Amino acid sequence: MTRLTTRQRNALPDSVFGLPETRGNPMPDAIHARNAKARAFEEHAAGKLTAKNLARIKRMADEILSKLG
Repeated sequence: MTRLTTRQRNALPDSVFGLPETRGNPMPDAIHARNAKARAFEEHAAGKLTAKNLARIKRMADEILSKLG
């Protein structure tokens, strides 16, 4: 997976973040969408992410993956 630099991450629009209010879980491409989805499930299992936010991230990742493959 290509790592986003701070400059690249800061340049991303809020619309590509699974949690735009905190700019968490960036998903500018399919690779990042898969990773965000996997990390969200891990965070939820550890009690660090609510079910509502897990669903938001999963829904967005699934939309991206269906478009980009």
